Amino acid sequence: MLRKYFILLVLGCFTCFYGNSQSEYTNNKSINSLLAKKRKYNDKNGTGFRIQLYNGAEKRARNIKQNFNSKFPGVYSKLKYETPDWKVQVGRYQNRLEADKALNKIKEKFSGAIVIPL
Repeated sequence: MLRKYFILLVLGCFTCFYGNSQSEYTNNKSINSLLAKKRKYNDKNGTGFRIQLYNGAEKRARNIKQNFNSKFPGVYSKLKYETPDWKVQVGRYQNRLEADKALNKIKEKFSGAIVIPL
């Protein structure tokens, strides 16, 4: 009997503590301001993942992009220049799981493909 009261007391204290601590964070203006800034940054700069097929010379990069477009029509592809290399990046994936699923299919045709964060 005493054991039941002790367990109820502990659970009651935990519930009160958890409820108060949760509201303390959700009502904090600084945290809400930071979250708003992060969302704005993500909208402007993007988040997620892409698959990179190639990193190197321009001529080969253009050929790989063209080859990819013919084998995977409708999948976003991008040719990007970062001194001194050209990169072929494809897809727009919200999370790593989506990118990894697509990578499995793409690797059948482009064995050197890797997932990269945006």
